[in-house]
Amino acid sequence: YFCRYGERWELQLKGSGKTPYSRNGDGRAVLRSSVREFLCSEAMHYLGIPTSRAASLVVSDDDVWRDQFYNGNIKKERGAIVLRVAKSWFRIGSLEILSHSGEVDLQRRLLDFIIREHFPSIAMNDSNRYLEFFSTVVSETANLIALWMSVGFAHGVCNTDNFSLLSITIDYGPFGFMDSYDPNFVPNTSDDERRYKIGNQANVGLFNLSKLLQALKPLLDPRQKQLASQILEGYGVYYIRIFSFTELFKAKLGLLGENEDDNYLIAFLLKVSLLI
Repeated sequence: YFCRYGERWELQLKGSGKTPYSRNGDGRAVLRSSVREFLCSEAMHYLGIPTSRAASLVVSDDDVWRDQFYNGNIKKERGAIVLRVAKSWFRIGSLEILSHSGEVDLQRRLLDFIIREHFPSIAMNDSNRYLEFFSTVVSETANLIALWMSVGFAHGVCNTDNFSLLSITIDYGPFGFMDSYDPNFVPNTSDDERRYKIGNQANVGLFNLSKLLQALKPLLDPRQKQLASQILEGYGVYYIRIFSFTELFKAKLGLLGENEDDNYLIAFLLKVSLLI
């Protein structure tokens, strides 16, 4: 951790080698992808999109072998290490893995820590604090994905382990920006099923939030579970209408006020752009 102007940030090294969570990977990163993460995280920050940031990039003397296009052509590349910072690196997967292994007490302690450190508007003595936490994550996740869509950003690997509980953009891997509008755009050459195509990001966000709810259920009473399900059902409303997708595109088009034809105009223009 380090503090600046009263804020605390968490430091993380990407590419420094194996960790207990490296699975079968070598934990290394190549210079090519490290430079891309550095540049994109800074670009996202200045686009006003919540994101981790890269504090430094150091070139390594280690040789790293990578199959860049997943076509069997393995090449030696220069290694690198990125020092990246974020308010938190906790992800949906951080709670999901504890729930899956039945470590309910540890999950409760971790969630209380996350709420205490990063969700100051939620009172720790509130019996509905986990419900309030879930509601906040649902709305902020919808907002984040709408921001991605507003600039044509495709994350590339939108699994639960790459979705921040603080709704910031983390883990820049095979990301990409659309050169022209294409809802089927996929920046990840290994995503043969196009699960994470840009037009499916909102749906994948909903899927990940459903996994978060499933992980939280051991900590909720029956009434809270019912309310949490209703909150999740409202995800689409958050994404489309309340403050996200429609408002962002109206701002791009210079539309003022409210008009029932706004959504039609946005959809029409997106459809027209497919033909250009």
